[in-house]
Amino acid sequence: MAATKHLNKAKKAENEKAAKGRDELSGKEYERELAWLHGELVRLQLWVVAKGLKVVIVFEGRDGAGKGGVIKAITERVSPRVYRVVALPAPTEREKSQMYVQRYMRHLPAAGEIVIFDRSWYNRAGVERVMEFSTMEQVKRFLEVTPAVEKTIIESGIILIKYWLEVSEEEQTRRLEARIEDPRKIWKLSPMDLKSYGRWYDYSRARDDMFKATDTAWAPWHVVRSNDKRRARLNVISHLLKQVPYEKLPRDKPTLPKRQKAQGYVEPDYPYKFVPELEWAAR
Repeated sequence: MAATKHLNKAKKAENEKAAKGRDELSGKEYERELAWLHGELVRLQLWVVAKGLKVVIVFEGRDGAGKGGVIKAITERVSPRVYRVVALPAPTEREKSQMYVQRYMRHLPAAGEIVIFDRSWYNRAGVERVMEFSTMEQVKRFLEVTPAVEKTIIESGIILIKYWLEVSEEEQTRRLEARIEDPRKIWKLSPMDLKSYGRWYDYSRARDDMFKATDTAWAPWHVVRSNDKRRARLNVISHLLKQVPYEKLPRDKPTLPKRQKAQGYVEPDYPYKFVPELEWAAR
């Protein structure tokens, strides 16, 4: 117990030291780097489609770790038909009666697709365990079989990449408190989030057991320090681009064709219901 406490304290100190040692990344710098990475994500998209690749990206982490922000940064400039985000709600009664991984497997990609799981089958190892939606026997069984399941997924031709976003206690508190005050974020704070907030160390134990059982040579966990949101997003995208080898495909620069002539067409005098154009002032 004392050794574990000492290790946790040392890890916390190391994280704080690492964070303080970096200069703050300005919004302008962040947007410049993100724009370049977005261009690379588009190149990856074209490569995945052309070569018929199948990619799965799993994002896990505590509430407030920044999963949604990272996923948005990845997907905001690419095609949603190639980069598909899967964020499943609580299982229905029918789904509860199915084999556990069944509802996740049907979302696996076909050729030319990248599927991003905003939380995944690892719900059983995390929230279901901590909130006691699953028995410890079910959790234990899940941890036993998952490495073999993931090996089968990979052997089917799918590239599987798993990320865990690691946020500190203090930063998680700050972010969840911000959700209470910000009308844009109140939907992110559910009763379940409030309950789980108080179970920090239960989640830590669940994470540790999950890593021990499922951090395999064929499907390793990649841990992202996410206290600094901007750096976390850039780091994840940069790392992701290195996990799927791709090349820039040759592409002719398109030119816009000439528009056809009106040939007598006249705009109709139609009473269009235009959206009001308001005078917007800075608030």
